[in-house]
Amino acid sequence: MPKRFALAVCLLFTATFAGQACETPSVNYDGASFPLGVRPGKRHLEDASGRPFFMQGDTAWSLVVQLTREDAERYLRDRKARGFNTILVNLIEHRFATGAPANAYGERPFLRDGDYATPNEAYFEHADWVLEKACELGFLVLLTPSYVGNGGGPEGWYQEMEDSGAESMRDYGRFLGRRYGDYNNLVWVQGGDYNPPDKDLIRALVEGIKENDPDALHTAHGSPGSPALEHWSGEPWLAINNVYTYGPVHSAALSEYGRKEAMPFFLMESAYENEHDASEHRLRMQAYQAVLSGAMGHIFGNNPIWHFDGPGLYPAPVSWQKSLDSRGARSMTLLLKVMSSLKWWLLEPDVANTLLVEGRGSEKARAVAARAGDGSFALVYLPTSRSITLDLSRLAGSGIEARWIDPSSGRSRPAEGSPFEPNRQTLKPAPTNEAGFTDWVLELRSQAMGHNL
Repeated sequence: MPKRFALAVCLLFTATFAGQACETPSVNYDGASFPLGVRPGKRHLEDASGRPFFMQGDTAWSLVVQLTREDAERYLRDRKARGFNTILVNLIEHRFATGAPANAYGERPFLRDGDYATPNEAYFEHADWVLEKACELGFLVLLTPSYVGNGGGPEGWYQEMEDSGAESMRDYGRFLGRRYGDYNNLVWVQGGDYNPPDKDLIRALVEGIKENDPDALHTAHGSPGSPALEHWSGEPWLAINNVYTYGPVHSAALSEYGRKEAMPFFLMESAYENEHDASEHRLRMQAYQAVLSGAMGHIFGNNPIWHFDGPGLYPAPVSWQKSLDSRGARSMTLLLKVMSSLKWWLLEPDVANTLLVEGRGSEKARAVAARAGDGSFALVYLPTSRSITLDLSRLAGSGIEARWIDPSSGRSRPAEGSPFEPNRQTLKPAPTNEAGFTDWVLELRSQAMGHNL
């Protein structure tokens, strides 16, 4: 199917079933309209109607290359049904697909391997189809145009990029800008697991894209442990920051929140499910620590979903199809329900520990708290069951309702003694949640302001 005709089908589908077209603006399933934008001084993205966009993402690096169209649609529809609104994808894959760099149909991205001047129309027509399906279903796509790879080695394309040179990368960027300039649901992700020493290669690629798509948003995926602003600070194209860490997420997130550049950021990557011994408990810890420490959202990852049974880095316990309903994915759906029930964009991290005054803990088990700027509500995440002391005078009103939410099931119950007067209170949840883990979410609402939430 020719690209323009296929995109027209996408626009028609969206206009018919979502009320608006996919091209400025389009409505996705959670009510957001593309394109997204960054407003000066804001800590989050806003949609075309000015509404805050909470990034609820899934890592699907090999989606374009590893899957047939039928399987790609199955994956996207599953993720949509679970509340995911963002996917992280490689446009071209160097290693992590069965026939890499060829896609599931045997089509390679370049007519001459590694030659960015020879894009293969058949390959990019399939990529178009996947991106159009994502558009149709309302996803924001974080799209990596040329994944450079860990250490600039054979996992990615950095060696070919160096061989091609900056002018070739600029031409490749022009090709991408022309081809995808009409897609208003894309954010370009430059780099990929590496902070390249030759920044001019990435700069040229971005400049090429911007020649034909000047309003496109860009972020960067750096080396493990490196936020985008660490390597790319001062770059005029960098509009969105992110956190990438296998250590305590709260400290990495608070560090980015405290930067003088008030740039929106999200948790780009931490441990994936079934890697680094990561259980559903750890996945919840890192996600909640991110969003309660200033992040505008997070990206969840699962092995083997990120490579869809292609070559990965660690053994996978089940197929990608069976992993769709993983405990980690269920936990992320429940996290979204918690955040969506509140005006999450009002949350400010409890940096000075004025709300959560005792029982914080440390390292990965650090409890985190965030309070709405108007004092109407607050959230606290406890990685382990413990007594905590809160100064409820930090909330507005004379009556503070408190409830414990089980992040593994979504069920909740009032905290003993609720509602509380606005003074110091010591609370403690049950020892374990329904999944047998020890983490809990505490929601606090001011009775005087709760009806405005």
